[in-house]
Amino acid sequence: MLWQYLLVHTSVFSGALAASLSPVLHEKRDIPLPEIKQRIDGDAIIPVRIGLRQSNLHTGYNRLMEVSHPSSENYGKHLTKEEVHALFAPAEETLDTVKNWLFGTGLVDHSEIIHYENKGWLAIDMPAKHAETLLGTHFYEIESHNGDVRIGCEEYYLPAHVSSHVDYIKPGVKLSAPMKKKQLPQKRSVAGADSFHPSHPRMPHTRPPHYPGWSLPPAAWGLPPELQNCGVNITPTCIKALYDIPNPIFSQPENAMGLFETYDAFSQEDISLFFQHFATNVPAGTKPNVISVDGGTAPVAPNDTRNGGESDIDLDLAISLIYPQTVTVYQVDDLPNSSGETGVNGFLNTFLDSVDGSYCDYSAFGITGDSPGVDASYPDPATDGYKGQKQCGTYNLTRVVSISYGEAEVYLPKAYVERQCNEILKLGLQGHTILVASGDYGVASFPGSNGDAEGCLSSGTMNGTIYNPDYPAGCPYITAVGATRLYPNDTVHDAESAMQVNLTAFNIATGAGPTSPPYDFFATGGGFSNYFKPAPFQALAIEEYLKKDLPYQSLPYYEINADATNIGEKGGVYNRIGRGYPDVSANGAFLLTYVNQTAGTFFGTSLASPIFGAVVTLLNEARSAVGKGPIGFINPALYANPFVLNDITNGSNPNCGSQGFQASQGWDPVTGLGTPNFPRMLAYFLSLP
Repeated sequence: MLWQYLLVHTSVFSGALAASLSPVLHEKRDIPLPEIKQRIDGDAIIPVRIGLRQSNLHTGYNRLMEVSHPSSENYGKHLTKEEVHALFAPAEETLDTVKNWLFGTGLVDHSEIIHYENKGWLAIDMPAKHAETLLGTHFYEIESHNGDVRIGCEEYYLPAHVSSHVDYIKPGVKLSAPMKKKQLPQKRSVAGADSFHPSHPRMPHTRPPHYPGWSLPPAAWGLPPELQNCGVNITPTCIKALYDIPNPIFSQPENAMGLFETYDAFSQEDISLFFQHFATNVPAGTKPNVISVDGGTAPVAPNDTRNGGESDIDLDLAISLIYPQTVTVYQVDDLPNSSGETGVNGFLNTFLDSVDGSYCDYSAFGITGDSPGVDASYPDPATDGYKGQKQCGTYNLTRVVSISYGEAEVYLPKAYVERQCNEILKLGLQGHTILVASGDYGVASFPGSNGDAEGCLSSGTMNGTIYNPDYPAGCPYITAVGATRLYPNDTVHDAESAMQVNLTAFNIATGAGPTSPPYDFFATGGGFSNYFKPAPFQALAIEEYLKKDLPYQSLPYYEINADATNIGEKGGVYNRIGRGYPDVSANGAFLLTYVNQTAGTFFGTSLASPIFGAVVTLLNEARSAVGKGPIGFINPALYANPFVLNDITNGSNPNCGSQGFQASQGWDPVTGLGTPNFPRMLAYFLSLP
């Protein structure tokens, strides 16, 4: 009845609406819609989604400190998922203003508005002609060669008093999700965001195996046999001895450890071989719990092209250090998307969607939802694509998650990573610890498949001398983990150094031949973000480092502007006012393991992140045993009491034509605050509420 009445009065009402509500331009396309388009049928029902401006983005940090800083009386009192949703929900004034506008037009009835769970969206399915009247625009269909249709417009208008309360409306300047034309009248849309096109894929932070040829260190003769060769062949036994990690005894279900994996998949045969030879405490046949996110699949056969070693290593280390505790693998994205076949290079969004349904439509920093054409889109029409709907809030997130993947920060738009980083803050509020490998190329990023580029920048492009920080390590609400090493004549009783190795020279020296591409600067990743400033709890540590008389002091620097558009200004090679990373470190060199059923030695921060994640998992177990909650965001507690870690003072992270930064007493952008000292950490975190 309502629709029939409005059909008669639309033409009369639209003029009065425009005059009385003083519409202003809210969004306009920078690039016109394709010429191959047609006006949408006025009676077609389109899914209008109104993204409301979120509140409390600026106060999220303060709330996180309330539950994460050891000096807070609310330490450990983490929020529920529902409380976090409510914290960042739009203000009541915003909700009332937009609803009153909609009702006042006469085009929308109270019963027709759906208010999404996270309170960030209003959803109305309405005839296209009424949506056009509401927004002062024309909607078009843009059909692709495979028959998918997207809906959008060139520009649209909102009343001035409403515009400030709306992030954006979809479909609009941002096209709808693809839908089949025959489904257009009833198809629902999932909101997305501006597309971006990172030019470089995310990379696992580890490299192919290399074979050792060292003699037994002289100082090792007096040690037990299993600890005599740790300087050249690291095993779980060596790691436990390095950091005084006890043999675990707990297996509480709530303390399972999570691993993020994409494309690369583990081989059960490989990890079983590892346990058989290097972790005999783990029973034969032990396997992780595999969660398939949007069609991700694992395990694979040992000789499968997807068995590149990344997942094998993560599981080797995590399971061997925390067994009988269990490990959960989040295998993310189907093969066409994770392999790059579809051309999408989005990172982490589909994973975050799957563990927090509100993130699917979360609006922050001018971006709402995933980025069409960049983040994977589901259902995937590819032959071997995932045919289900995108998973939103389908799975629970483990208390600890280790991510051994990353990419150059500069490849991602600032707003994109700010939105993701804000989501990581929200997970910290709920008691989750998110750890990420800090990168493997010193002050640079991945050098590229041809070996010509060193992964450095030159005024925003590649192949220069400007340092190239890694992401997500630059997010201040994540725990970035750098890598350390023992040298061949070191034992587990010696101090470690920053992980640095010329893999090309190493391979030649051990008879394996040169690497292709050459990895001359394989070193723990570290530096200063161009997108994020340091959190207040880290600021003093950075200030103290920057005062020191070290070789890097001779390097020119710049101070990044708000839009991060002055990278390399005045010849500077690093941003002196950025968030520093890594936060901590763990061993990342000479791991003896099996990949493709073949023994080899691995290096990288990919080793370090699951090691530190395992330590946090064991600490959570100990806290659970005495009735305390999880640690959650661990950084503030560590910066407040860095003496619970082993300070690393030797080494650097060279690249980009320089020696990079130098390790020093206290925090440094090479090894962070240091490596785990489990007895000290245990006493400290058991003393906290």
